[in-house]
Amino acid sequence: MSKTKISYDASFEELQEIMQDLQEDEISVDELTAKVKRAAELLKMCNQILRDTEKNVGDLIKDLGL
Repeated sequence: MSKTKISYDASFEELQEIMQDLQEDEISVDELTAKVKRAAELLKMCNQILRDTEKNVGDLIKDLGL
């Protein structure tokens, strides 16, 4: 997985671009594996960001006593 940390929005946008390329057959067979691997990396990053955000928000709510 890439060591560079990118934002959720940037990850999601790149995922959308990959999906559009796949749906429109805009990539070659040679690129397919790399695109699918990158999509998997992006999905993992997005999921981790969402989990972290959920935890942080939960902690803040708990700290506020809500």
